[in-house]
Amino acid sequence: MQASLHVLLSGVKSFGLPAMPPRRGALNAAIDAAGDRFEYIALLEDDDRWDPQYLALSLAALDSYGFVSTTQLEVDEYGQIVRINDFPTPSGWIMPFETLRRVGRFDSALRWHLDNEWLGRLAESRIKRCHLVDAMAPNSLALAEQVRPWLANVVRLGGDNVEVQRHTVLTPLVTRLVHSRSGTAQIAVDPVLKKQSQTEYKILIERYGRIPW
Repeated sequence: MQASLHVLLSGVKSFGLPAMPPRRGALNAAIDAAGDRFEYIALLEDDDRWDPQYLALSLAALDSYGFVSTTQLEVDEYGQIVRINDFPTPSGWIMPFETLRRVGRFDSALRWHLDNEWLGRLAESRIKRCHLVDAMAPNSLALAEQVRPWLANVVRLGGDNVEVQRHTVLTPLVTRLVHSRSGTAQIAVDPVLKKQSQTEYKILIERYGRIPW
């Protein structure tokens, strides 16, 4: 029997809902609209895209794990490659609906780092997690610390039940668009937003003892 999969778009266009604040309202509205009708839930922000093999490789990993995240290839508005980003952004998340039910919705009290907060609750649930990386990624934590420290952060800050696995594709499975209007770019240039971000990080550290990855 073919598994049922639902993709939650950050713009929730597929549900015809009114415009909402980025990520916070949109993701929770999409989760609520999906209900419990689907066996698997995947997230995809509207300016990102998946490799054609993303779903097949991620669903295969879910045979052994309760949650899968992955790295991204970041590109700019002109299609030029910027870097590999090993932080597990929501566009690389896929999970059984049961995982989403256990962990819950996104914390709407946060503006910038609700993905970190959700990952903290995922770690507390002790659900087994896999982080998929490209076939060219370092094959040990020691090497990751040298050349891809954000990948090492996934291991060190992701909780006790996270494992990193290389897939067979030479590049990351998610392509992420970075632009001057993104939240990260706004925080970098706006002192008020930077303070908001730092305040949220402080809340996360007080709650989880770290900034969850």
